[in-house]
Amino acid sequence: MALKVHQWGPLLLLSKSVAARLKVYKTYNGTNPDAASQAIDYVQRQLHCCGIHNYSDWESTDWFKETKNQSIPLSCCRETASSCNSSLAHPSDLYAEGCEALVVKKLQEIMMHVIWAALAFAAIQLLGMLCACIVLCRSRDPAYELLITGGTYA
Repeated sequence: MALKVHQWGPLLLLSKSVAARLKVYKTYNGTNPDAASQAIDYVQRQLHCCGIHNYSDWESTDWFKETKNQSIPLSCCRETASSCNSSLAHPSDLYAEGCEALVVKKLQEIMMHVIWAALAFAAIQLLGMLCACIVLCRSRDPAYELLITGGTYA
């Protein structure tokens, strides 16, 4: 499956410093989603996680306090939970693992692919330079060499 750059954009959004991650969660607005809210929902659905450390992280957000119904984003619901209403009253319907560790793990996997690709490219470049040197050293065309006979040029 080919990865598109924009697919992993949300991962980069959530991989910044702790303060930035908390700010993104604090400004979450599930009713009128902005780019940050959509990114959070996307990551939680794709990685099957909820919150930064776990689903209880949502209790400290403004969105949770404003809804006043003990609910968190629907993107925290397990796919197997058919009647999930994203309520903290039913934690078994929610993803228990936080997203931070999963995002870091995913970024490390992506970076390993980038590193291996860069090393492969460097090896190909070195092999090309070696081949060029061998070809240049073996192809001595006598027509281009100076002929010196008796101290004068012929």
